[in-house]
Amino acid sequence: MSTAENFVARVRGGFTGATSGAVSIAAHALGGGGTPTQSAVALLIATTLAVGVVAAGTRLPLAGVLVAGQVLGHLVLSFDAGHAHIPGPAMIAGHAAATAVAALLVAAAERGCRIAIAALRRVAPKPFTPLPVRVAAPAPSFRPPVLRGLLRSAGIVPRGPPVTV
Repeated sequence: MSTAENFVARVRGGFTGATSGAVSIAAHALGGGGTPTQSAVALLIATTLAVGVVAAGTRLPLAGVLVAGQVLGHLVLSFDAGHAHIPGPAMIAGHAAATAVAALLVAAAERGCRIAIAALRRVAPKPFTPLPVRVAAPAPSFRPPVLRGLLRSAGIVPRGPPVTV
């Protein structure tokens, strides 16, 4: 998977998890469930993270992942409030509408993310590639013996590795 597709998958997972949690809290509040406790919110965050990871890591249908996230979130908040119940037709219709809208919004966010990445690739400079370096001319192999004697008498002794190396 390329870096761009990995980023788009993370956007899909983040939006799917966040949408599942937000719809669960909104449905709980509209259903008269009251304010959830800290433990319920912590469990709901863990549930929405799991939904986001599933949405980012697989190519399951987005609507199915959203429905599963809403059901799990609703169960977490219902058990916290102590009123597990069978949802009525109005609640199922509300969740279905929320799923459809959320699926459209997440798909639009994925498409927008791909468009933005493509635009950035066109505008951003190419990665730096260094120019080829020319090799310096080899050192002359012939040195007259007169120069060597003059250098030694002046106290200048070459300190390089032996020629055989």
